[in-house]
Amino acid sequence: MGGRARAEALTAGQRTEIATKAAEARWSLPVAHFEGDLVLGTSQVTCAVVEDGAEVVRVINSAGLMRALGRPWKGSYERTGRPNFLEAANLQPFITSELEAVLNLVEYRTPRGATRRGYRAELIPHVCEVYLRARDAGVLTEPQRRTAEQADAIMRALAHVGIAALVDEATGYQEIRDRVALARILDKYLMKEGYRKWERTFQMDYYREIFRLRGWTFEPESNARTPLIGKLTSNIVYDRLQPGVLKKLNELNPKDESGKRKRKFFQYFTGEIGVPELKEHLSNLVFLMKASDNWPDFIDRLDRAKPRVGDTLKLSF
Repeated sequence: MGGRARAEALTAGQRTEIATKAAEARWSLPVAHFEGDLVLGTSQVTCAVVEDGAEVVRVINSAGLMRALGRPWKGSYERTGRPNFLEAANLQPFITSELEAVLNLVEYRTPRGATRRGYRAELIPHVCEVYLRARDAGVLTEPQRRTAEQADAIMRALAHVGIAALVDEATGYQEIRDRVALARILDKYLMKEGYRKWERTFQMDYYREIFRLRGWTFEPESNARTPLIGKLTSNIVYDRLQPGVLKKLNELNPKDESGKRKRKFFQYFTGEIGVPELKEHLSNLVFLMKASDNWPDFIDRLDRAKPRVGDTLKLSF
């Protein structure tokens, strides 16, 4: 009644301004393009994957979470410091800092504009642990013991498959998850536009050790390299950094009709992450080569220390 009285006291302009701000706030929320239902214990829970900028947040519907825990849903998000499934005094000693970090509600909207709220999915095992630890300590009430039984069932369900994987499967996000992750890796490693000015990245020791292990004569004053060096470098360097890097480099720097490339692959690496990690990898390679007696010995050590991540067959030469 008080809210109705305040609304009636507002002018038409004030009501319009309030409605406009509410609409702006709603449309500024991140959108969940992936929604679905997953089974937790004996309940079916609505879940979503929300892409908020660079962050991917997996969200569990609040009411569904309550049902999964065997707790009544009060129909409101109002709470006194904690959600109602954690507000009991006897549970407080068992609440961890990891749980505290994921207690805030997540607001998002559907592609059609409907507003939704829920909790981060990673909250679920933390909440279950609270009830199970409190049960082990013998401090639960009878209704809470029933919740602990539900928590036990949920934890068993999560024992072999993580909650993130369950949400991804239920929403269909798993179909693009790897593609999204790959795109983010490439954004960190490789330049989106242009290329870096050439500077020496592969030190002389790298070539000296390759020639030694292959039994070739090394001439440090000559820049001439056998064409096989390029294939060996693709195998031991670019195909062992991150998934998709070598494939993307071939797209950015393709061979011309004569089989040559305009630039060196390392000119496309970012200065912040790509170049430092490339140089670290090269340093580790030289160390392994110096510790090896011959090429097969080196490749065997390298395959154990840094397996290939590409999709091409292992080079045996």
